[in-house]
Amino acid sequence: MYYVDMPSQQEVGLLNSTRSDACVSIYLPTTPLTQDIEKSRINLGNLLKKAAAQLEEAGFDKRRLAALEEQFADILDDDDDFWVYQANSLAIFATPDSIRTYRLANKLSEAVEVSDRFHIIPLLRAVTFPQAAYVLALSENAVRVVEVSADLPAQELTIPNLPQSAEEVTNRATNKNYTGTGHRHGSQTESYHLPRYLRLIDAALRPVVLGSDKPLILATTKQLENLFRSVSVMSAVEDTIAGNPERLSAADLAAAARPVLDGYYAGLIKEFHALYDVRTGQQRTTTDISDAARLATLGGIDKLLIDMDSVVDGFIDEDTGVVSFAAEGGDAQDYSIIDEIAGRALRTGAKVMAVRKDDIPGRQQLAAISRYPI
Repeated sequence: MYYVDMPSQQEVGLLNSTRSDACVSIYLPTTPLTQDIEKSRINLGNLLKKAAAQLEEAGFDKRRLAALEEQFADILDDDDDFWVYQANSLAIFATPDSIRTYRLANKLSEAVEVSDRFHIIPLLRAVTFPQAAYVLALSENAVRVVEVSADLPAQELTIPNLPQSAEEVTNRATNKNYTGTGHRHGSQTESYHLPRYLRLIDAALRPVVLGSDKPLILATTKQLENLFRSVSVMSAVEDTIAGNPERLSAADLAAAARPVLDGYYAGLIKEFHALYDVRTGQQRTTTDISDAARLATLGGIDKLLIDMDSVVDGFIDEDTGVVSFAAEGGDAQDYSIIDEIAGRALRTGAKVMAVRKDDIPGRQQLAAISRYPI
């Protein structure tokens, strides 16, 4: 059975702040088909053995290792609940004292990392472009909010205090048969009340949209789009699903939202590049890992792109941000420097996106825009 529990970027940042004598991060492909999930459970057991071998080689305390393995045993043996509800990937973050799991829509590669902190870049990639959004299907006669996810069927949401139509708000029937010619009785009064109708929609949606990482996509006519944007405090995606959405099903709206989302994500990267060019002239950009580490430690990063596939092991001083690069291959003590920079930036309020190398200025491993001249 398909089940997703994606973290927010804020959760990813807090996850990165975890410190322990052993932090094991495991990513593995899964399937929502319960009858085929046994392969994933076997893979998890093999990845756990790899993590245990690294810890044993480092001389890790045997009692603590047993406690860590016990955390995984609870998951491996859970036939009734955990393995029945899966998605396309599973991320597990465990210490000898705790374990957290996230079932992800993205199809991630198999990986295991051992350090004193968790490895978050694959998880960050999953939440950077989650292919999820809210679609506001808006007309004078009806309003719906549809939640779009990467692989789940689109779902129409029940929003408290959301008006059902302009007629409900104005207590005046709209002329559904108006052809666009001649005199429309009451049209001036209806137009006068439309802003109130849209403000009530905006107020009902704020607790849902403003507290989420998901963008808002409008499905409506040009007239209502312009009017909604003029009264709303929420920033809807620039591109829309044009036309009257009354005859579109939730599945139709989800299909129409996919190209809008693709354009939205491409636009985010384009906006970063444009701002990067401006800030470069103000000495507020860097692609240097050591500079970015210091900025992240001091809370100086405003926006950050990181290469989702980069592997740079080492250490970053907790207070100064000074980088010490490790020998190639790494061990159970060092960790991903790019990973740590991303985590520190997230915890100080930066916008962080894990992207492909081709999307980063100069095809570097990262690109940072700072809050002040460097």
